[in-house]
Amino acid sequence: MALRIHLKPALPLIPLLPGVSLLGILLVLLRDGHGGGLPLLQQFAAAALQPSIDPAVLGSLLNGLQITLVIAVLSWSISSVLGVGLGVFSACTFWEILAGVRWPAVVLRRCLAPLRAVHELIWGLLLLQVFGLNGWVAVCAISIPYTVLMARVIADQVDCHVSPAIPVLKGAGATPWAVMLTGLAPPLVQPISDHIGHRLDCALRSAVILGVFGLGGLGTDLSLSLRSLQFQEMWSGLWLLAIAMVVLDHLLRRLRSWSRMLMLPVAIASPWVALAWGTHLDLQLALPVGKWFMVFGNLMGGSQGLSAALEISWPGVIGATVWITLIAGCVATGLPPLLMLVWPSRASLCLQGVVWGAFRLIPAPLTALLLLMLAKPSLALAGLALGLHHSGVMGRVLIDDIRSTGFRSAQTLKSCGASPRVCWLYGPLADVSRAYLTYAIYRLDVILRDTAIIGMVGGAGLGWQLMEALSSFHWWLVIWIVMMSAVLTLLGESLGERLQGIWNSRAMAL
Repeated sequence: MALRIHLKPALPLIPLLPGVSLLGILLVLLRDGHGGGLPLLQQFAAAALQPSIDPAVLGSLLNGLQITLVIAVLSWSISSVLGVGLGVFSACTFWEILAGVRWPAVVLRRCLAPLRAVHELIWGLLLLQVFGLNGWVAVCAISIPYTVLMARVIADQVDCHVSPAIPVLKGAGATPWAVMLTGLAPPLVQPISDHIGHRLDCALRSAVILGVFGLGGLGTDLSLSLRSLQFQEMWSGLWLLAIAMVVLDHLLRRLRSWSRMLMLPVAIASPWVALAWGTHLDLQLALPVGKWFMVFGNLMGGSQGLSAALEISWPGVIGATVWITLIAGCVATGLPPLLMLVWPSRASLCLQGVVWGAFRLIPAPLTALLLLMLAKPSLALAGLALGLHHSGVMGRVLIDDIRSTGFRSAQTLKSCGASPRVCWLYGPLADVSRAYLTYAIYRLDVILRDTAIIGMVGGAGLGWQLMEALSSFHWWLVIWIVMMSAVLTLLGESLGERLQGIWNSRAMAL
């Protein structure tokens, strides 16, 4: 009788496996690298300790930061309020309680899906062509996908937190609205509050990225400073942005510590505060109807729709986009646990938090421009730039999970004589590996959407083709690229959901 042996990696080793890709990336960078930009990178690193304190520079950066904050707060509040409402309406549990059917939720989810599949930068560039440079362009560009992303998360939370009291309340004759307010709403306060707070940090970083591509705010100042090699001015802006992120995070934590039920009312009141704060900005959105007619006239009047689709080698472009996503996903997932094992101690977590905060702070397009000083453009370089940015998010998640679970397992292994790295590998990392990998699968969807911003810098993928089409006003090609980007993102989300389902089913079977 043949004996079959199945070798599987231990659970804490799985998050380390994507880090193997760093060896291949290093080989590519060594092949394509050049030392010409090394002095510039040294100047960039030194400028972090000597930022510019010129009053004129600081005044310009503070004004840009103000614009960025107003855009971020407005888009965050609008997307939070609309997202919570659409999320409840797109939850199957809501319609089962209200009408005893599920199909309205399914239809609404399918209709909203294409809106979240398009990156906020693509929305911004499209709206910019129609409305021109306007403060509301950036607000709408962030609000549209964030609203639908929020709705998706809220709908999943509603369907996951089904209270056993709901059938009892329905059997007792309570009205549908009373059932939802009594049995459905209370368990949702904490997850909804946490996600709304997390979205403010995301909206701030998205506002900076839109500014990098010319939509105003601090991102525009950072991009201009980097392109002109004014590193001290750039670091002045980065330090201001870091202070703003820390202050906002502290305020949100204090708000949640007081009462989680205050988060949604704060989001509802924030637009009025932001509008009052930004009264000196041109936030009036005048609809240029003539431009709408020009765009649709070019589309309806031409017969080049099919020929435009044949202008691009879709397998090569899609392959480049997927390849960048895989490289960035491996870097973002594998780098945080690898760094944790390099210096396994509680004291190192604070230093690692600073490192991941720096990676989150610098937008991915600017990271790509810095890496271009050392190597020629390539898919590996684009994936590394995007992966470093998202490793900042993954590193923060890993540290928060480890701190929340505690260090008892590491202390137990240490008392048995295990080395520090083995203690952390099979202790805290083993405790959080399953949750960390689940979040990594979700993060892969976000990385796939963010390939648009890296492709525009690195000259590869759908993002680069979209920039070329927009610059030449080739509207049919723009539509084809946006549709393909949306389809690719939705396929990635579907694959991620299947992987999460398989992962959760196996976890329950253990």
